[in-house]
Amino acid sequence: MTTMKLPDFFDLIPKLRVQDPLARMLGSAEDGILEYGFGDAVRLTGHSCPTVAAAYWLTYLALEKLYPDSLPQRGGIKVELREDARSGSTGVVATVVQMLTGAGGSTGFKGIGGRFNRVGLIRYAPDLLLSMRFTRLDTRAAVEANADLWLAPPDPTIDTLLGRCVEERASREEQQQLAAVWQERIRHLLIDLARDPGVFVVRGVEQRWQRKVPPGLLLHPVNAITRAAHPR
Repeated sequence: MTTMKLPDFFDLIPKLRVQDPLARMLGSAEDGILEYGFGDAVRLTGHSCPTVAAAYWLTYLALEKLYPDSLPQRGGIKVELREDARSGSTGVVATVVQMLTGAGGSTGFKGIGGRFNRVGLIRYAPDLLLSMRFTRLDTRAAVEANADLWLAPPDPTIDTLLGRCVEERASREEQQQLAAVWQERIRHLLIDLARDPGVFVVRGVEQRWQRKVPPGLLLHPVNAITRAAHPR
């Protein structure tokens, strides 16, 4: 039997620990504490790419900022996305975010006895300044988040290698080379640039009547994340 082996650097990426009241009540995890790693996002989506990496890491950073002194409460967070599911890879982003936060769309968990409802906690909000907004349901504290993947450009050989692999004309060596340079970009993003505020932006949201758009702010919706991740 072939065993699953993920890239070694996945083990170096911080894992997200959350507490899920539903999991605690049903005894699914002791005290409801669940732990997710980047490998879980890869298993969920079936691949490791810059879009999946950005979705995982922005969620990690957003929850870190929203819950500085306690575990994030899975199922207690509303998530808004600037682009809808039909745009670019927004659906992939939403899938990763839902796994980590418990926020569900129209098909989400409907709850038990009026509690633990997750339906409608992930939605699309075209008026967002950045790609995503995360809001705590208990305190209403919120942060917006965005990734600028152009600051970690792809290897110049990727276009050629990707084209040959997609067309099934690549040699085994070329297939291995594509995999290596592709995953090196993911490693660079999630290890070397993980705390670079120019690449991963997470900032608190002011009250609506106080919010002003800073002059010269560059906005990068989820669709821009996708285009930067997949330059072809």
